[in-house]
Amino acid sequence: MNRIEPRSGTAFTLAKGELLTVADPKGGQVSDMLAFNAKDVGEVISNGRTFDYEETINLTAGHRLWSNRSNPMLTIVEDDVGRHDFLLTPCSRATFRHFYPDKPMHRGCFGNLAEALEPYGVVPDAIPTAFNIFMNVPVDAASGALRVDPPTSRAGDAVVMRAEMDLVIGLTACSAYASNGGSFKPIDYAVSKA
Repeated sequence: MNRIEPRSGTAFTLAKGELLTVADPKGGQVSDMLAFNAKDVGEVISNGRTFDYEETINLTAGHRLWSNRSNPMLTIVEDDVGRHDFLLTPCSRATFRHFYPDKPMHRGCFGNLAEALEPYGVVPDAIPTAFNIFMNVPVDAASGALRVDPPTSRAGDAVVMRAEMDLVIGLTACSAYASNGGSFKPIDYAVSKA
């Protein structure tokens, strides 16, 4: 396993058919994930297309994550937690100013993803809503109100996804206080053959 240190991020390629395992080694930590078509980074993971085609916001094993061009990018093949978020944008300096004005400023997942993805030709304005692995965002059925609760992931929990095209992946150990129950821990990941 490779390790992403707390409040940092990375980017790497994932070939079609390879498996990406994202694990929470200590429990209670979110990982923001982005996916881009490695041959054309204008094709990017889309929460709207995914919700449309999968007909749910509760994405878990058996569901696919779709691109803005209506192509499947990743299939979730294993999922220990079954609770992830695809509604909220990566945290950023603006997020910290809005929600945490009394806390030290941080560039957040947005800044970490922008830096990690720059060598692949991804500009900051091309960063979409991330698939927030292990993030716990209950939605009130009656009012539609969102709440950010601590993740339910426990130490060693993981999700495994299969690439449906050659991809560039951006991955973080999330930096926002509420998303991670007030603490910051690492995220582990591995790429393997199917």
